[in-house]
Amino acid sequence: MVFSKSFGYALRSILYVVMINENQSRVQIQEVADNLQIPKHFLGKIMKMLAKEKIIDSVKGPFGGFSVNDGTTSIPLIRLMELTDGLEQFQECSLRLRKCNADKPCPMHHRIAQNRNELIAMFSSTTVGDLIKSDDKDFIYSI
Repeated sequence: MVFSKSFGYALRSILYVVMINENQSRVQIQEVADNLQIPKHFLGKIMKMLAKEKIIDSVKGPFGGFSVNDGTTSIPLIRLMELTDGLEQFQECSLRLRKCNADKPCPMHHRIAQNRNELIAMFSSTTVGDLIKSDDKDFIYSI
């Protein structure tokens, strides 16, 4: 299973905003784009969607930017995946066969089903805050 750039950018940008908000109140889109090496306009669309969904807060204007809110760190990763990629990928055939399902499985269907269920459970039970709790002081460089 491969996750989209949108999911990766959303997760990385949220992690960045959470970590930066410890030292300052807001972070501007240009700073996030520059430090994470993400195209600014693509990131802007993602950040706007995250703000609309109340995952992060946004203030417009020259002193504006993005910041965390009370719910930011409690967002499960599956919610980010749902917003960016949709959850249909957990229903699609891993071999991309059109008529694969439990009744007419492809050769990999039953083997992959268990892994899918484990991934869904892991992404459902892991929050943004869980990732931030890492004791790795250089974690910010990995995002």
